Amino acid sequence: MYDNICKFIAEEFSQDIATWLLGEAIALVELPVKELSLEPIRADAIVLRQSSQVVLHAEFQTEPSADIPFRMADYFLLIYRRYPSKRIRQIVVYLRPSGSRLVYQTDFATGGMNHQFEVIRLWEQPPDLFLSAPGLLPFAVLAHSEGKEALLREVARKVDEIDSQREQANVAASASLLVGLVLGKETIHQILRRDIMRESVIYQELIEEGRAEGKAEGRAEGLQEVARNLLAGGISVERVAGFTGLSLETVRELQAQMDN
Repeated sequence: MYDNICKFIAEEFSQDIATWLLGEAIALVELPVKELSLEPIRADAIVLRQSSQVVLHAEFQTEPSADIPFRMADYFLLIYRRYPSKRIRQIVVYLRPSGSRLVYQTDFATGGMNHQFEVIRLWEQPPDLFLSAPGLLPFAVLAHSEGKEALLREVARKVDEIDSQREQANVAASASLLVGLVLGKETIHQILRRDIMRESVIYQELIEEGRAEGKAEGRAEGLQEVARNLLAGGISVERVAGFTGLSLETVRELQAQMDN
């Protein structure tokens, strides 16, 4: 779920993401994975964006994985083969604190090959960096801070200042879901306005994905997985039931299972 949220943010706020990751306020457009390979390694969880001068390959990870260095090297070669004249920036962003040595690995080495890539550990980043633009607000509470609740209140204040209702809903919903990595649902309920999230594209996409999965499999597991994701993001039982079409009893049972 979390990598898809990050991918959504990169699509909706590409210039904010470029300013953060590339240090340049440039417009980026999608680079379809199919342009690089007929059999992509992981087509549903990477961010590939490009301008006339640069290609950005970013991966947002909640947990470290031993195969990430190889994946970065493999994608570099695929991108270089297609765009040899463009700069290529590859960045792995870890969302949740981890003591694993893997979150510090910035290269893939084998034989005579040594490929370098960048790593960002959000919990080491200054929060002010993410309070500077709407598209970065969802990441702010994951940054380095002893006062997570106070930081979420600042995020909520800045969300309220966004003029566009659609943009406001998307930022609030994305923030609500990502903040679930570090704060409990009750705290999120108290601080973030839930009424503006109903129109969020990312919520609707999660719900539709769950419905499609449930229909394809002929059972309710898809919708229940969506319900769990929404509950983890601090959405109330009643609203989750309304979003997914599941009964209140079913959603309450899911909540009880998660609490246990």
